[in-house]
Parts: sequence; C-alpha cells; structure tokens
Amino acid sequence: MVDVLSQNEIDALLAALSSGEMDAEELKKEDTQKKVRSYDFKRAVRFSKDHIRSLTRIHENFARFLTTYFSAQLRTFVQISVVQVEQLPYDEFIRSIPKMTILNIFEAEPLKGRMVLEVHPNVAYAMLDRLLGGVGNAPTKINTLTEIETTIMERIFSRAFDSLAEAWKTVLDISPRMEAMETNPQFMQIVSPNETIALISLSTKIGDTTGMINLCIPHVVLEPIMSKLSAHEWFISEKKSSLPEEAESLKYRISQAKLNIVAELGSSHISVSEFLGLSVGDVISLNKSVGTGLSIRVGDRLKFIGSPGTLKDRVAVQIDEIVSEGVEEFDE
Repeated sequence: MVDVLSQNEIDALLAALSSGEMDAEELKKEDTQKKVRSYDFKRAVRFSKDHIRSLTRIHENFARFLTTYFSAQLRTFVQISVVQVEQLPYDEFIRSIPKMTILNIFEAEPLKGRMVLEVHPNVAYAMLDRLLGGVGNAPTKINTLTEIETTIMERIFSRAFDSLAEAWKTVLDISPRMEAMETNPQFMQIVSPNETIALISLSTKIGDTTGMINLCIPHVVLEPIMSKLSAHEWFISEKKSSLPEEAESLKYRISQAKLNIVAELGSSHISVSEFLGLSVGDVISLNKSVGTGLSIRVGDRLKFIGSPGTLKDRVAVQIDEIVSEGVEEFDE
C-alpha cells in the first residue's frame, strides 16, 4: 500500500530539500536499492492470510459444535473457543506437545491423507473422570490408559468428528473416520518433519479444568481444495446454503417429524375418595354424549373431529371433520 503524505509533511520535505538537509540523489539511490526480506525455508509459508481467515471461520463453528456435544455428553459446563490458527512445520508441532498426550489420528474422505486431533491430558482425563461418574477433575499424575479407558476415549472422540463434518459443510462434505489413538507423539508420523501444517488451537474449559485441543491438518491434505478456502469461494458457499434444495430438504425433515395423536373420548371429574373406591364394573360418566364426535388432537392442538369404530378387529377412529385454525373446543 502506498503511503499518502499530508500537506504539512510535503511542505517539510520540500523545505528540507531546499535547505540541503536532504539530498535528492540519495533518496533516489535508496528507492532503487533492492529490499531484502529474510525467508526461513524450514517454515515455508503455504497458507495465505485469506486461507487462515477461512480456516478460522470454519473452526469457530467447529468449536461451537464441540461445546454443545461435550456439554451434552459430560453433563457439565464446557467452553471451547479458537485461540489461534497458524502454520508451522510438523516437527515443531510434535516437539510442542506433551510426551504423554491423547492423539486421535483420523482421515476425512474425500480428502487424502491423515490428520490429528491432539487433546491435552488434563482435558482428556477430566472428560474420562466425568464419564466414569466423577466431578471432572484432572489427575495429578498422568498414567498409561487402560483398555477400558482407551475404549471410552475412542468412543467419545469418534463421535466428536461429526461436529467437524458439520463445520466443514459450507466448504466440502467430508466424512471423518477415526483410524487410531496414540499417546506417544514419537510413534506418530503422518507426514515428513518439514511438511507445513495448519494448526488450529482450541482453548478448552471443563468445569475448573483447562487445557488445549489442537487440530493438525497437513498442507498436502488441503492442497487440492485450497481454492475453496478463498474469501470469494467462502461467500459463494454461504449463498448456496439458501438455495431451494436446502428449503426442500428442510421441508422434508419437518414432514418426517413425529407427533403424538390422541383421540379423546371425554373427561370427568371425581373426588379422591371416589377414585379410591373404584372397582371392576363401575361406570364413570364422561362430559360427552354418545352421539358427540371425538376430539382428535395432534400434539396439544385440536385438529379433527372423529367417530370411534373398529377396523380388522382393531379399535379405530374415523375422521369426520377438520377443525379450522382458531376454533376452540367447548365442553358440553
């Protein structure tokens, strides 16, 4: 971006040139000199700022979905938020995490390659403690996971990948699938040490326990869809979400929703002493006569009037009338 000088700055510059304080030839030489910027080949820049912004938006949604999921599973206060999204060599990521941690290695078709969801032991053991009936405290000493603990961990984090698929829907339909769980970072080599990765760091709080969840996505995995992570593609995908197909899908899901349908024969009020004195063969008078239609409710709303009967030796109700909206039912 070119800097625009104010009028005062222009006047000061002209005055300096006139008085000889500044040399015009020196200014020209400085302008023609090549500007050198240091570049670390071990930290290759593969993701643009645009890509980082898109990854941040996607995983902010992921954090919200995870918060809902873990809150429901653990039945306690859970708060997850994106702290930062950065790019760094894979080797640097491995050296930055604890020697004993929870590493969920997974794939997400149609993306090619493996990714890692690293969960700090404080967070993972707090979840485990909560699932096993505790209050969700992190242990003072981290031990090797037992077979039962490993199974519980795999189950809860496998389902957490559904939240990742939901967050990526605006860009690509992916199907994350857990491949393996490791506890030692040295046994996990998903890419070469110098490969650039996108590291999404999520700050996690479970009750009084805090820790980090890190999502490691190698550049080679995202390379085929890098164009979809641009701001232009992002906004196009957001517009697509409101297409008629989405409306039809929503309409279909609503039509498949289940509601209770109740046919009411009538109602009656009796005292507690009368209720306690009921015996086989007693008759309870209802507030409706035999010739009055039955009230058929869908949910808690009166929708139909019908008459009782049988069909193929089963009790049935025939709908005789559709109740218009706003019509109230009165007891007779």
